[in-house]
Amino acid sequence: MTKRTAIVALIGVAIAGTACDLTRGTAAPNASPPPMVVNVGPIPGPGEAHPSKQNPYASDKIAMGQGRQLFNRMNCAGCHGDHGGGGMGPSLRDVDWLYGSTDAQIFSSIAEGRAHGMPSWGVKMNDDDIWKIVAYVKSFRTRNEVQPPS
Repeated sequence: MTKRTAIVALIGVAIAGTACDLTRGTAAPNASPPPMVVNVGPIPGPGEAHPSKQNPYASDKIAMGQGRQLFNRMNCAGCHGDHGGGGMGPSLRDVDWLYGSTDAQIFSSIAEGRAHGMPSWGVKMNDDDIWKIVAYVKSFRTRNEVQPPS
């Protein structure tokens, strides 16, 4: 009787083990895995920005001033310098920009971040505040610049 109990127990364990095998999928054994989507990220150059958004604060001097305050409050000046002249991060006063200098491209750089140190601020800031920073940065080297360097 003990042999029979042992055999029944062994069969029960074997059946339970195969029924609980959650590691196996339902795909055919030779099926290829699903294709992986790999986000490469923004590519340097003058390419098009994702959406062709318009900055609602493009010529609003009050928004540019608020953008300067946000630039300092979010510590953009820590990398890009007090007036965007550069430092650990690139100068924002240059004519040529690696990821594009249109309002939409600058918005994308701030919101999504860039390789080699530029964090993604889109998760910490709302679009309105990012547009104000864009307006402030775009005011550099113009007569509309808020508190230009002396």
